[in-house]
Amino acid sequence: MADDRQTRDAELDKAIGELVAANRILADQGVVDAYGHVSMRHPHDKNLFLLSCSRSPELVEPQDIMTFRLDGSPADGRTDNPYVERFIHCGAYESAPDVMAVVHSHALAVLPFSISSTPLKTVIHTASHIGETIPVWDSQDKFGDTGLLVSDMEQGRDLARVLGHNRVALMRGHGFTAAGRSLGEVLKISIYLPQNAQVYLDAMRLGGTIKCITPGEMAIRDSFGPGGRELARAIEYWANRAGCGHYLRYKKTK
Repeated sequence: MADDRQTRDAELDKAIGELVAANRILADQGVVDAYGHVSMRHPHDKNLFLLSCSRSPELVEPQDIMTFRLDGSPADGRTDNPYVERFIHCGAYESAPDVMAVVHSHALAVLPFSISSTPLKTVIHTASHIGETIPVWDSQDKFGDTGLLVSDMEQGRDLARVLGHNRVALMRGHGFTAAGRSLGEVLKISIYLPQNAQVYLDAMRLGGTIKCITPGEMAIRDSFGPGGRELARAIEYWANRAGCGHYLRYKKTK
């Protein structure tokens, strides 16, 4: 029994360390700034997820990680101030059992595609996991004028409905939500999505025909696994570049 408890504690410590590193990585890569957040499903209970209290991602520490139920309520008895938009994560986890991690970002490069009739297409190979279809969620369609924040379960579920089985949904005039089958996959998607958007914008300025990544090419790359064959190498690089590689080996001091 003690061994089982130690194993579970070690698994949770590992998840918390990886999530802290994910926050720091996204900040270092310019995907999030003072705002934005990343979560992961709890390693021991699919009806719970881990998410920081309301802190800027670059500042997140292990003690900031809270446990939430799928309705957005804290499950660990803590009274720390949570993110208002934690319902983005709730909706994604509730609607899709294969979603293991979620990122919300305000990355500027994607915003033109969230407010125009031009759809964002996948054009660079490192972004192939974002998929063929990138829908746009407009809060005004169902909720009229709002503060443009996903601030309750009804809005979170509506965003999840638009996201569907896709890996990314843009949010009109707001940013994007990405859902991955692993924390590594959602990191890769979130890092390369804005870069893909910028390359696509630059190509459109050149004029002429733009050749996108094909569904067949996406399927081949997806067959390597969530995030691709060399994902561990990328995570190690991103974490050490951000100065948070030690969190990948995090163990809580008892």
